[in-house]
Amino acid sequence: MTTTIEPFYDPNTSTMTYVVFDPDSRDAVVIDPVLDYDPAASALSYESVNRVTEFLRSRELTLHYVLETHAHADHLSGSQILRGRFPACKIAIGKDIAKVQKTFKTIFDLPASFATNGSQFDELFREGDVGRAGSLEFRVIATPGHTPACITYQFGDALFVGDTIFMPDMGTGRCDFPAGSAEDLYASIRKLYELPDHTRMFVGHDYQPGGRDLAFETTVGEQKRSNVQLPGNRTRDEFVRFREQRDATLAAPRLLLQSVQVNVDAGSLPETKATGLRYLKIPINAFRPDQDEPIALEDIPTAAQPGGGQ
Repeated sequence: MTTTIEPFYDPNTSTMTYVVFDPDSRDAVVIDPVLDYDPAASALSYESVNRVTEFLRSRELTLHYVLETHAHADHLSGSQILRGRFPACKIAIGKDIAKVQKTFKTIFDLPASFATNGSQFDELFREGDVGRAGSLEFRVIATPGHTPACITYQFGDALFVGDTIFMPDMGTGRCDFPAGSAEDLYASIRKLYELPDHTRMFVGHDYQPGGRDLAFETTVGEQKRSNVQLPGNRTRDEFVRFREQRDATLAAPRLLLQSVQVNVDAGSLPETKATGLRYLKIPINAFRPDQDEPIALEDIPTAAQPGGGQ
């Protein structure tokens, strides 16, 4: 069996989508597809998922799975669009999506009928599971930390790591989302570092630091040598201290609130209302409830005070 990897890049969210396929049997899976969303107009478009669809059809591939590495917080999943076009495919994610669903059911005030057991997905994977997609075979590695539900898919010598770790000059995923854990992320990456140095890694995003060209493939050996945040010789305490300090300075992802409520529901959009429209919920100060109280006038900085526009 020959496994071929076709990458697709969405510049609006810096997201990588991958088609993994066997050119002989024409069996295929898609990893982390994107549904385009413009938050200013609250409008969907299909450029990203159309490119993947056109590739699958042009090669006459049989799509068995849409594999999600986690419930993304920076883009809406195109999984349901792909299943609408390839009805035989299944949508799969890690079993601990249930933990994420329980957290965000409350945040988004989802209806009582919203299940928090992962049943919206066709298949839930756990550590050590072996999946089969026709002639393709893959192993599941649990890699929590960025979220509790993060998993890595291993096809032969190729790892699809989602947001667990990025290119060496970018570092690792953040851990400040609900139920994220820098300690867990450290353990997950160290587990990947135990694999042979030649093992390839395909990352979930590339933010092209310094304006460099797009890059999405590295190796375990290269990560251990030169990852700017977690080289092979960095201790757990050093990494956790760094990651938590850095996360405290990061802004929320641009599409966090729109993405998560769709992605915990296996990429399904909210139901259509009597108006004929669908509505996303945008909670106010969901992660900073202490800011719900009005700010007293005397607490507002002026130009003569520190932070007053200087």
